[in-house]
Amino acid sequence: GIDCHNLEIARTGTARYLLSLLEEWNKSEVDFKFVLYFKKEIPKDILLDERFEKRILSLPFKYQSNALFQHYLLPKAIKKDKVDIYFSPTYILPLNLPKKVKTIVALHDISYEAHPEWFSWQNKILLRWISKRSAKKADAILTCSKFSQKEILEYYKVDSNKVSVIPLAGRRPQTRSKVISGILKKHAIKNKFIFYVGAIFNRRFPEEMIKAFAQIADKLPEHQFLISGPNYTKPFIDIDKLIKKTNQEIGREAILRVEYMKDKDLSVLYNAADLFIWLSSYEGFGLPPLEAMASGTPVITTDMASLPEVVGDSALLVKNPEDIDEISEKIYQGLTDENLRGRLIEQGIKQAQKFSWAETAKETLRAFTLSADEADKLK
Repeated sequence: GIDCHNLEIARTGTARYLLSLLEEWNKSEVDFKFVLYFKKEIPKDILLDERFEKRILSLPFKYQSNALFQHYLLPKAIKKDKVDIYFSPTYILPLNLPKKVKTIVALHDISYEAHPEWFSWQNKILLRWISKRSAKKADAILTCSKFSQKEILEYYKVDSNKVSVIPLAGRRPQTRSKVISGILKKHAIKNKFIFYVGAIFNRRFPEEMIKAFAQIADKLPEHQFLISGPNYTKPFIDIDKLIKKTNQEIGREAILRVEYMKDKDLSVLYNAADLFIWLSSYEGFGLPPLEAMASGTPVITTDMASLPEVVGDSALLVKNPEDIDEISEKIYQGLTDENLRGRLIEQGIKQAQKFSWAETAKETLRAFTLSADEADKLK
């Protein structure tokens, strides 16, 4: 049984993680039957074979509640469907699962434990209490980097044998398609551009990136900076207001922002970008830089948290992401130094090839198999 309700909404990292697993399992010959639980609707692009049974668990009067879905409807359905193994791809196990059900939870990071100051008090209560309880209760914990594994063991004091590191992967690189000009026009991109995609947090230095690009915008009159992602900054930074003010100072629409990027647009933009920038002081993995490298786009990032595990020596590194001058210098270097660009493109593609969704899916199924074996022993 798998909680799939995050596939129904605008898909960010955890949803794309789950979708990639489902697509790979659909290609395999593994002898599992999967029950996929949805809250409101089954997305039309979830095309899977008969091993995947899809269920909508709805409350009366079309009432919507994540908490009731996860902690009331899911346990009822799991018991009714006689599920042997339950997998949560997103941090939380239902509170009242049947005791015989083996449980696996994916903890991509535990930033809410390491840095509670980044979260609202509601999220701190929800994530810190339920996620910790889920980690303690789970038969297996999956995480995507050694960095996150270390933090899980440090904060949750669980048995190290039940925490498995299974890295994620980038999507397959795609060539520049015939629709590229239409997608660039759709996002108001006139010519060349640098790109950032992902939820906007303070730890990803959005203000510094914007100011750094503005500092060299006159040297790069053909370039724009496209920023895509919802704004979750805390303390709040009015990103749109900052962009508007910065564009007025530059004298052109140099910086653009899109709240959410569709997958079909994203795959093209990764390839079309002249440079991808993704600064962060804390990540459980860091999928966007890997996807950019897989697409043959040079990457600027930091060497903090899990990012060295992802990018290796294949990215241009900003040592101090609070230093606007350093960021500006690295952006300009990454756009104008052709020898450096060629090396980053070549090494980035090789680095991305070390990661595979097929391998991720295989190792995740291995964790399921081990849990199934344990369940058989109990029976």
